[in-house]
Amino acid sequence: MAEIIGRQLNCDVNRKRMQRLMRIMGIQAIYPKPNTSKGNADHKIYPYLLRDVAIKHPNQVWSCDITYVPLEGGFAYLVAVIDWYSRLVLSWRLSNTMTSDFCIEALEEALSLGKPEIFNTDQGSQFTSNEFTKILLSSGIAVSMDGKGRALDNIFIERLWRSVKYEDIYIRGYRRIPEADTGLARYFNFYNVERPHQSLDYMTPREVHYAA
Repeated sequence: MAEIIGRQLNCDVNRKRMQRLMRIMGIQAIYPKPNTSKGNADHKIYPYLLRDVAIKHPNQVWSCDITYVPLEGGFAYLVAVIDWYSRLVLSWRLSNTMTSDFCIEALEEALSLGKPEIFNTDQGSQFTSNEFTKILLSSGIAVSMDGKGRALDNIFIERLWRSVKYEDIYIRGYRRIPEADTGLARYFNFYNVERPHQSLDYMTPREVHYAA
């Protein structure tokens, strides 16, 4: 598309420059985006446990979610586990499929660092699967799930997705999974260790998580 527009205007316009200009003007390409929250009617749905709950310390509540990463000719899927109090990204994985395997890997890595009292997800089949919930329940962790169609029930990880997309993914314009994997590793280290958060009194997630 960028090359076609460039020919029409008789000027050179590359893809990344076009993406940047579209973001500035608030323009989005019209194409079907993947649904990352497909449920499974055979899986048990757990109630949402966090309405009006005050978040007072690290490892009180963790949450997990999947978003898509646009690549050249398709998508990859990104899952992350985040601590609600500190906003620390405890683990993440990138996959070219929507099976539950990469979500379980991220969960197990996060649990190697600590254990939350409550773990919150949406009602996607990866998170409602017996394999996923069994790990939580066997660890004595309360399982919480967003109400159907209620993205704000998992607001902290929704904010993470906004940050990672507008500060990294859309700017970098990753073409393939290995490139995205390397770039996202760099970004999440920056997000956790270097990027101060206004909501954290201008401290970094790592500082808040390990100082509390």
